[in-house]
Amino acid sequence: MSISAINVRNQFRGTIKEIIEGPVVSEIDVITPNGTLVSSVITTRSVKELGLTVGRDVVALVKATEVAIATL
Repeated sequence: MSISAINVRNQFRGTIKEIIEGPVVSEIDVITPNGTLVSSVITTRSVKELGLTVGRDVVALVKATEVAIATL
């Protein structure tokens, strides 16, 4: 399967730095070429189905329905 188009504008290419696997959900840390760390929590089932491993190149897609801003 390949994606020919997607409406998610916030896309970060990177490499999986760490996977903290839990029984139901896992945390995936992706490091981008400029050193930005992007973390995602996905189901452990998805980790296995996608074949995610440390060192694998991936794209982190970020689509938020709400972003809150607070003043300091």
